[in-house]
Amino acid sequence: MAPGLYIHIPFCINKCRYCDFYSITDLALRERFCAALKQEMGLVGALPTPFDTIYMGGGTPSILDSGQISGILEAAFRRFPLATESEITLEANPGTLSLKKCRDYRSMGINRLQIGIQSFQDRYLKFLGRIHSSDDATHAIQYARNAGFRNIGMDLIYGLPGQTRADLLADLRRAVSFEPEHVSCYMLSCEPGTPLDDARKQGEFRMAPEDDVADQYLSVVEFLEANGYEQYEISNFARRHPVDPGYWRSRHNQKYWRSDPWLGLGPSAHSYDLPERRWNHRHLKPYLESVSSGRIPVEGSEMLTPEQQMMEAIFLGLRTTDGISISEFEGRFQRSLMPVIDIALTHPFMKNRVLWDGVRFRLNREGMLVMDLVADFMINHI
Repeated sequence: MAPGLYIHIPFCINKCRYCDFYSITDLALRERFCAALKQEMGLVGALPTPFDTIYMGGGTPSILDSGQISGILEAAFRRFPLATESEITLEANPGTLSLKKCRDYRSMGINRLQIGIQSFQDRYLKFLGRIHSSDDATHAIQYARNAGFRNIGMDLIYGLPGQTRADLLADLRRAVSFEPEHVSCYMLSCEPGTPLDDARKQGEFRMAPEDDVADQYLSVVEFLEANGYEQYEISNFARRHPVDPGYWRSRHNQKYWRSDPWLGLGPSAHSYDLPERRWNHRHLKPYLESVSSGRIPVEGSEMLTPEQQMMEAIFLGLRTTDGISISEFEGRFQRSLMPVIDIALTHPFMKNRVLWDGVRFRLNREGMLVMDLVADFMINHI
């Protein structure tokens, strides 16, 4: 259970309307941030075992120039032990990529690109507030392939106002035509405080009906599975591998769902090492002030009780198609799940949404649509 390293890059050229991750558009602070990030690496205590994943997210990590990215990674390599054949991922916006950048990324050790496509249709990109066009998305994928990337992930969004099933399938067909190793499909949500939610409240648009979004979700699963991708989490699909079913899965993201430890660096980044969760200052200014004063930029922390850990294990386990291993759960928490499984298998609402093979308790496609309800049901009956 090797830990992962997450590095948050808090800069964007333009803030997308739907995004509630922390980012700013003041690019003048990039160099100061990079220096602070390296300083933070020297302040935190490394976890005792080598990292086997590094994930640079944001924000828009690809907004930094190649020298800045290289400097961050070199500092991380010096500070933290890294296992051989580690997965090193960088999130990228198609509007910020070039062939030279992609070649630079490969030369500095990045071996996985997660490209935020969102849609291959310009009208939906405009609605979302993306800075790139459909042509930019196509070129970005070609740049990555030509630079030698053999592990590319794409992000897509469905449930857009006015989006038809035909629109969705057109995006999916376009995505799989590039044969990416990984596809993430996220349902559009209006998070409080985002420009998108403000526009919704002002009546500029209506969210797609829940039934339509549910149908789109099922269409996503059916299409991708029919085209060689296996769903392994509610929103994530990996290309089938002839030997190892998990080969193209995001090794870093799986740490979140399995409650593996990870260290987060940068403003708003979270760290997790059972039973403790802690989080950095969300905004760049207090983050920079803390680091410049020689203090670890932690804003808060909590110690999870066994009950909280059990609840998280249920919620996170049900997000994945592997589900919950009953023996692992009961060995960890000394609590039997069998009584609640017996109830779920005969419950009118649950029985057609859950799967039980005597080893693992999982959700089927329809169950994934109501994952929160199933998890609440289990927690209330355990």
